[in-house]
Amino acid sequence: MRFQAWKIFSILIVLSIGIIFSLPNIFPPDPSVQITTASAGDGFSNKFLDDLKDLSKKTDIDTLSFEKTEKSVLIRTNSYQDQILLKDYLQKELNENFVVALNLAANTPDWLKALNAKPMKLGLDLRGGVNFLMEVDTELLLQTKLESTASVIRNSLRDERVKTNFIEIEENKILVSLVDDEKTEIFDGIVNDLGNLDIDLDQNLVYELSFSDEEIDETIDYAVLQNLTTLRNRVNELGVSEPVVQREGRKRISVQLPGIQDTAEAKKIIGKTANLEFRLEAKDNSLASRVESFPYRGLKTRLEKKVIISGDRVSDASVGFDENGFPQVNISLDSDGGAQMHRATRNNVGTRMAVLFVERKILSNVDSGINSIKNFYDKRIISLATIQSALANQFRITGLDSPAEASELALLLRAGALAAPMNFVEEGTIGPSLGADNIRLGINSLILGLSLVLVFMIFYYKVFGFIANLAVLLNLILIASIMSILSATLTLPGIAGIVLTIGMAVDANVLIFSRIREELKRKLKPLEAITSGYNRAFITIVDANLTTLIVALILYIVGTGPIQGFAITLSVGILTSMFTAILFTRMLVFFIYARRRNIEKIWI
Repeated sequence: MRFQAWKIFSILIVLSIGIIFSLPNIFPPDPSVQITTASAGDGFSNKFLDDLKDLSKKTDIDTLSFEKTEKSVLIRTNSYQDQILLKDYLQKELNENFVVALNLAANTPDWLKALNAKPMKLGLDLRGGVNFLMEVDTELLLQTKLESTASVIRNSLRDERVKTNFIEIEENKILVSLVDDEKTEIFDGIVNDLGNLDIDLDQNLVYELSFSDEEIDETIDYAVLQNLTTLRNRVNELGVSEPVVQREGRKRISVQLPGIQDTAEAKKIIGKTANLEFRLEAKDNSLASRVESFPYRGLKTRLEKKVIISGDRVSDASVGFDENGFPQVNISLDSDGGAQMHRATRNNVGTRMAVLFVERKILSNVDSGINSIKNFYDKRIISLATIQSALANQFRITGLDSPAEASELALLLRAGALAAPMNFVEEGTIGPSLGADNIRLGINSLILGLSLVLVFMIFYYKVFGFIANLAVLLNLILIASIMSILSATLTLPGIAGIVLTIGMAVDANVLIFSRIREELKRKLKPLEAITSGYNRAFITIVDANLTTLIVALILYIVGTGPIQGFAITLSVGILTSMFTAILFTRMLVFFIYARRRNIEKIWI
């Protein structure tokens, strides 16, 4: 029985790293109250921090500490009950310019932080927070696409000098009537260039254009993926810790914000289903049908209905200051956006261009005891500036009221505009106390399962059972460390995966120890039986764990939410259990038996 020194050294290195990076998990976070500004870019003064301390003293709540950063103030409390009471009190005392939310403040020692060691992330079911299920408004999405397609057809026919009686949109179809039937070949070529459009000709020689099923599916899929990216960018830009934004089904997106407890405030973060539009100021002789009026700084401003570009053409945005020290936003457009902007502005130097903020809102009214909910679009001008020269891919927006407004505008532009409006289908809150109960119950189940396994192994396998038990405990440590290093999120189903992993880890040792017993029955010497047992059981263990690992990976790929949480811990547990069952236990057996000569009997 031989065990090379390099293997021993490698195993000890892995175990040392695992123990170090699992240590942050034994320092539980403090329940805390986090205060941020409702507008991006605003900061906190030392006077504000002193005012908060005075407010907290007026209550019977004991606070542990006040911590101020550039973006937030964190107040640590002793318990979840104190946390909720303090949050409710501060929310009443502070005005609407502040967002007060529940959070968990880490207690990781500085020397572990220096090693970049962090505790495992806790999912919504363990930490508490809010979750939303949002759905893309496919009806409005397809209607917008129809209008855009009709506009392209109208412009293309005008360029080709093909006259039409009318181009209208009716019941998800574009109706086109040509004046000259001999121009049908040109019309067919334009429609074919647009892609997947179905064409029908009715009895009145009116063309009916509609999107094919394939085109509708591609449009919805693109909108969902684009909105998924936009929501992730917005949440990340606004500093929500450990968010989960993922697709659910064909046209829905699930958003989970751990640590936040107020759904109304959370909607301020992700509910800005807003877009930006760049429009020219209307001229005095513009037709009334092509003009819209919006208030701007107390005056009505007439803008053209035609949109030059929208916010989805912005590739980057940053805050700066002009020559006079006033805030501005520096804009970078993609290639198509730059070309469109150049065409629109080269002949309109001296004309003012407006940046229109378009936000979808939900209006709830109570009439005769019946709730009525209506969606509407709130449009307001946030900037109106004169075009000094033809604009291209890079330009700047001036005329903003404050650096905070400039910062928030740049944030929305960087994060991107939603490709399609979204509705809140479901929303819910999981309190931190419920999350703590889930953790307690999960740990209790883990302890119970572990205790039964440990007792059985010592009773049935004696010394070797004790070695297997050490391997199981180290297996849990390695799982915690890998989850922490990978920044994986631990959920309640994830705890179930860890419990299952304990049984699988012991199963590998059972195979090895049973093989050793069989070799002893064949009258092999103890050291030869140990070596043969490990060598012969190796292939069986690898085969069994490999098939389970494949299933776990499939669950992670095709599953969502809780299923993925289970699959992550199961996959990690399979890999760590193979390491501890095959390598670690063999090393311990080597230290116990390899240097002893003339062993007549082993306790197994």
